[in-house]
Amino acid sequence: MGQLPKPYQQFRTNYPQVYKAYEQLGEAAANAGPLDAKTRELIRLGMSAANKSESAVKSHTHRALEAGATSEEIEHTLLLGINTLGFSTIMAAITWAKAAVTAGV
Repeated sequence: MGQLPKPYQQFRTNYPQVYKAYEQLGEAAANAGPLDAKTRELIRLGMSAANKSESAVKSHTHRALEAGATSEEIEHTLLLGINTLGFSTIMAAITWAKAAVTAGV
């Protein structure tokens, strides 16, 4: 994966025990059910869009790609939220995801 956002890196440096617990919680949640890594990352991508978090959309775009998702699957994942989240939210998320794919960041 590309370089982590600076606030994330700073959090990891400032609070290593909390960061470790946070990572373990995420791993436990991932392993608690039958979804494969690609599906989990696409779901997280959609949740990141719902949260209107540019850094999370970019992060989960990269993670989804690493898990085997295509650019088309990423865009479709976001497009599915258009009725629920609204046009402007989805347009922003698609823009962030495309920038992440293009920049490789």
